Amino acid sequence: MEKAYYEGRFHLLYQILYHRTKQAGFMTLKDRTLLNTILHECHDSVVFGHLSEDRTLDRMKNCSLGPNCRNNVAEYYQTYDIFQKENRAKGNKFLIMIQIQEPKSPWEIAHMDWVTALSPGGDSIFKA
Repeated sequence: MEKAYYEGRFHLLYQILYHRTKQAGFMTLKDRTLLNTILHECHDSVVFGHLSEDRTLDRMKNCSLGPNCRNNVAEYYQTYDIFQKENRAKGNKFLIMIQIQEPKSPWEIAHMDWVTALSPGGDSIFKA
């Protein structure tokens, strides 16, 4: 890292530290709010759904490579899992991810809902 510093590969712009390599540039985030926003987009994005921890880490590496990248993703998953368990324990209903507009004609608008919180296997399957 010291060699990269003296070669001028680090740039500070708008409170974000960028590290340039030969092929790409990465940003190192210290601001927790910005980091949580990127984690939310890499994990909870409407386009990508809820990715696994490894896939979220892969998406994070495309835009952010900090010294604690793996730890930040693991910490986000722990708090996310706790939040989901609290919602299930309280009986909170799942919310619609996208506000659905009422169509004026058939097939004018098509949406997809992600299937979440399925019952545990084996308790609702009829076995003859």
